[in-house]
Amino acid sequence: MFTGIITGIGQITDIKPKGDGLHLRVELPSSEAHFLDDVVLGDSIALQGACMTVTDKTANSFGFDVSRESLNKTVGLDQLGSVNLEKALRFNDRLGGHLVSGHVDGVGEVTHFAALANDAYGSWLLKIAAPIDLAPYLAYKGSIVVNGVSLTVNLVEDEASACVVSINIIPHTLQHTTLGNLQVGSAVNLEVDLIARYLARMLEVKER
Repeated sequence: MFTGIITGIGQITDIKPKGDGLHLRVELPSSEAHFLDDVVLGDSIALQGACMTVTDKTANSFGFDVSRESLNKTVGLDQLGSVNLEKALRFNDRLGGHLVSGHVDGVGEVTHFAALANDAYGSWLLKIAAPIDLAPYLAYKGSIVVNGVSLTVNLVEDEASACVVSINIIPHTLQHTTLGNLQVGSAVNLEVDLIARYLARMLEVKER
């Protein structure tokens, strides 16, 4: 389990084929190498919102395998570049974001990303077109995970082929995650609220 609170940013620096998937290496800058101090082989780390298992580790890097299934269901794990990182939640940790499983539910597309006019805090407005099948789990003031970051939905607009969610991004989030690299057309990993997913399932069974 995770919370959607990013605690490190790494760089995918090496990609090698392995079976039907890939083996990747993520390096952290020397200033953030402490992120790995308590990480051991077999630990779970979320990268861009997708839960992966550490298979090898050095002082400032770690490796992991990505299956073909994961590659087919996510974006950003098959290319070099920056990734959001979060270690698995401990039972005694603060739940700063919301309950996150690290299982990507779908890939969305950024349709708008720009600074809010006349906003004294420097916030940005992010709009994402989510797959229409995720619409039942997206609600005003509900939670959504975007590339591993726990965010609050400010507006939901149901369209014929997509569900568009609007999200305010504060400067701190832009500075401490990879969300600042987004642009219109960017593909993003999405995970819906865990409680909403189970509630929808309960209602579905009850109606049978």
